Amino acid sequence: MTASRITKAVFPVAGLGTRFLPATKASPKEMLSIVDKPLIQYAVEEAVKSGITDLIFITGRNKRSIEDHFDKAYELESELELKNKTEMLKIARNILPEDINCIYIRQSVALGLGHAVLCAKSVVGNEPFAVILADELIDSPSGALKQMIEVYERTNSSVLGLNEVQLSEVSSYGIVEISDDKYPKVKKIVEKPKPELAPSNLAVIGRYILTPKIFTLLANTQKGVGGEIQLTDAISNLLQYEDIYGQIITGTRYDCGSKLGFLKATVGLGLKHPETGVEFKKFLQNL
Repeated sequence: MTASRITKAVFPVAGLGTRFLPATKASPKEMLSIVDKPLIQYAVEEAVKSGITDLIFITGRNKRSIEDHFDKAYELESELELKNKTEMLKIARNILPEDINCIYIRQSVALGLGHAVLCAKSVVGNEPFAVILADELIDSPSGALKQMIEVYERTNSSVLGLNEVQLSEVSSYGIVEISDDKYPKVKKIVEKPKPELAPSNLAVIGRYILTPKIFTLLANTQKGVGGEIQLTDAISNLLQYEDIYGQIITGTRYDCGSKLGFLKATVGLGLKHPETGVEFKKFLQNL
């Protein structure tokens, strides 16, 4: 059976971002910038590059700036046009291609990632879809999601984006055990296991392609780790009904949900940026 095309991506952005206080007291974590782009824009660009046309943002209080960022800014554009700042005007106008749709859904109660994904059910409908966590920034020429879509198109099944982590870090992630095949199948997934109980050191890194069956399972998933509805628990249940594949992502992954990861991303992408790379490298060498 030919795989349905993936056209919708869900961006859960309702979290409070408490690890970045006070920066996130009045501004979303997803709007923190790496060089000159907010985290959410890197995630959206990855999705658009992969053929996504419908962007579904699951938002919460104090997240209005995300909507504003992807909306037209008439006053800014008029000012830039008046001052003949054509390059800046081009940047402001090309945040998103014109054929991309943005849908915003409010998650009124913070009940976890699984609940955030469930909030998208009415828009996603009976289609496979992607989920992207913006604080996992993946610098990859081909794009992390595009790598996963290629696996989906061959298998017509859910796909999890994977990356090796240190054994000491497994208790911060959903950890999987996979088969030894050309397209590895997920045999087991465990949410935040202790290192001695982890089935491997392969972590799910905030990139998912899921079939609509996940919505039925999420609706019946009890609260798990942290008193939240865990997406990992529903994925574990999905294994009883369908094959799920794992794709080890090629590229450099930055965990921008942590301060250290955010700093690493700033350095890594700052060194590659055409405006800053050369001088920034000199600065770092002279520290």
